[in-house]
Amino acid sequence: MKVTFLGTGTSQGIPVIGSNHPVCHSTDKKDKRLRVSVMISWDEYTYIIDCGPDFRQQMLTNDVKKIDGIVFTHEHADHTMGMDDIRPFFFRQGDIPVYAHERVLESLRSRFDYIFSSENKYPGAPSVIENLITNQPFMLGNLQVIPIDTRHNRLQVFGFRFGDFAYLTDVKTIEEKEKKKLEGLKVLVVNALRIEPHHSHFNLKEALAFIDDVKPKYAYLTHISHMLGFHEEVQKELPEGVYIAYDNLKITI
Repeated sequence: MKVTFLGTGTSQGIPVIGSNHPVCHSTDKKDKRLRVSVMISWDEYTYIIDCGPDFRQQMLTNDVKKIDGIVFTHEHADHTMGMDDIRPFFFRQGDIPVYAHERVLESLRSRFDYIFSSENKYPGAPSVIENLITNQPFMLGNLQVIPIDTRHNRLQVFGFRFGDFAYLTDVKTIEEKEKKKLEGLKVLVVNALRIEPHHSHFNLKEALAFIDDVKPKYAYLTHISHMLGFHEEVQKELPEGVYIAYDNLKITI
């Protein structure tokens, strides 16, 4: 299995428009972060988790020719607003499968009605195949995926386990029964927004405590804001086996 970090930034990305924060002026490419998303590939399958406003740029940067579907963690704009840019895939492949909680599907139907509605369809609009995710395992291609139910403040958000790999973003709290689904991981990806506490995201201290609790072999931090600090400086302070992810990082599991 190959995982590509398409974006590792928080909702505004880095640099933030108009910001004078030193990290926003960094010349280190690892401090430039698009909105958070990953691409997961195995055998002949390629799936995207979340489709944010930087989706087009991410697909071009990584020369992606085909996707088998898009899996959504939740409905927030930084995770969904690239939906219109599925059109090139639709024109070549036909209807694109999407996978999401019913609440998320309803949000997408409202905001992208021209994609999800079959009535008076505009000829240039893409179409999708809706797949409902509940808190039960489901199949993507030939692989069983296990949803991980978490909370982003009060909002329900799904993380996902693909074999020995798990991806969690926008997490603030998680119940013990859900945490047990993460036992025995080789790689865990989890959000670490900044140093200071936040009402709906793990900060760095909380993310590291969560990693220590789950005990994956390796962990990668994502959904990062400029307030976490410079990539290289923070990386030096992290425990062994914990890494800050960066855009276009590729790992094999």
